[in-house]
Amino acid sequence: MSNAVPGESDPNMPKVGPNDILRFFLELFAFVSLGIWGFLAFPLPWPGVLIGLGAPALAILLWALFVSPKAVFRVDPFGKALVEIAVFTAAAIGWWMLGQPIVAVVFAVVAAISGILNGRKQLAG
Repeated sequence: MSNAVPGESDPNMPKVGPNDILRFFLELFAFVSLGIWGFLAFPLPWPGVLIGLGAPALAILLWALFVSPKAVFRVDPFGKALVEIAVFTAAAIGWWMLGQPIVAVVFAVVAAISGILNGRKQLAG
């Protein structure tokens, strides 16, 4: 049971803003996008199944190791940004290769703006 008084915020709870929620959905969209790209861009069953399962698994592994709030390896904001850029760029390129340039560009622009806002927040705090 928490000792927090009702109506007061708990100082131990992280503050979650709208950009944090957007970033969560961008991550999920990128992982799903890599799976779709793997299954549709390559012949089935092989290598389509391997890439369709392996690409998102690799992206999730990189995210968990370096970018997530409970990352295994603590890196500076620039290291996190490099991993994030790699994952999001791969997802955007996947949509481009599938003949969906509008999805690719919209995703890339939204991810870039969200990343810039997050980077400014991390560097300021």
